[in-house]
This record gives sequence, structure tokens and C-alpha cells, in this order.
Amino acid sequence: MTSPRILIVEDEITLAEVIRDYLLSNGMEVDILSEGTHAVETALEKAHDLIILDLMLPGVDGLTICRKLRQNSDVPIIMTTAKVEEIDRLLGLEMGADDYVCKPYSPRELVARVRAVLRRRPLGGQPPDKGLDARLHIDQERWRATLDGDDLDLTRREFSLLAALAARPGRVFSRDQLLSLAFPDDTEVFDRTIDSHIRNIRRKIHSKTDWDPIRSVYGVGYAYEG
Repeated sequence: MTSPRILIVEDEITLAEVIRDYLLSNGMEVDILSEGTHAVETALEKAHDLIILDLMLPGVDGLTICRKLRQNSDVPIIMTTAKVEEIDRLLGLEMGADDYVCKPYSPRELVARVRAVLRRRPLGGQPPDKGLDARLHIDQERWRATLDGDDLDLTRREFSLLAALAARPGRVFSRDQLLSLAFPDDTEVFDRTIDSHIRNIRRKIHSKTDWDPIRSVYGVGYAYEG
């Protein structure tokens, strides 16, 4: 089986080398760029399986690199930034990145994020492994969600929210985006009530299993990991 090839675009060399060592120890191949000028060409020429892309870079910034890559490739991208507020702004711009990580972060957490994204976008163009996703079934016609065949007994709003998240596994959504996607015509739902609905969904899932498919992104929103 071919090892995944990861491109790290990060101007903090010490940090990049630490990430590289963790990825290498997890059986991945790694390339490093310390500036953004040649990032797009390198990513496309060497057919990387995933890119860890810092937002603030010398030469060409991560925002421009992400936009250019999305014009030519669907390679998974994990964007990193030093500010939570920047993640919220990037989400609003619909950047097309697969995940966002705020510094400082644990290298182990980043490796876990990389592995999670690669599971959703496996090598060689094979269909994704349904694995845990197959545990959760969302029936849009019947407004019914089941876990391992058991009904979760979700309310209408809980179902709409879970369905919106599960439709784009791994995608990080802000609360405002979830309001627009899950409750476009519901004027009684506000951004902070999203948190309450998420808690209720988790409680109902945890009543049947210790599996938690919803990841909280501090200061930003939520993602469905599957």
C-alpha cells in the first residue's frame, strides 16, 4: 500500500520539522516548504495526498494558495492559523479547505486530523470507507435518524442540524452557516441555540454508544467526523 505524501507549507521551520517527524513516525512521506511562492506548483507536480497550509506565509499567503489549488485540484487541505478569528473569516469566505487548526496545537492532534481527512479521501481514487458513517443513517424523507438501527428520536430541529453536518463530513461550519443550512426559514432559532441542539444530539447518541461523530472547533463551530 502506498504511503500518503504530505506537503507542509510552514515558515516556522522548527514547527514544520516537528510535524514532519510525527508524520514520518506514522508511516507518511513528507515534503516541507518554508514559503508560499512555489507551493501550488509543488503540490500539483508531486501529486501530494494532503497539504498542511499555514495562512501567513512569505512570498504568497495561504489564502491565495488555497484559492489557486482549488481551481486545479481537490487535494485535501488543512489550514493552520495563529488566530481563531481568522478561522471564522476563512469559513465566511468559503475557502474550500477540508479542516482548520488554530495555533498552538498539539502535533498529535494534527496527525489525528490528517488521518481523519485521509480516511475520507483515500489514496488511489477508491470509494471512501463507510466504516463509522454506516452506523448513522439519515432518512430525509421520513425525517428519521438511526444509529446502529436504533431510532435516535431527534426533534425536527435536531434532525435538520445533524443532517446538515453529516452531508459534508469533515467540513467545519460556523454557527451562522449552520443556521442558514439547517434552519433557513426558522426565525426562532439563533446562533447560540445551535450549541443547545448539539448537546441534545450528543446526549441521544451517547445514550446508545460512546461514539461521538461531532467535533467542536473552539470559537468557530462544529464538524461531523463520521
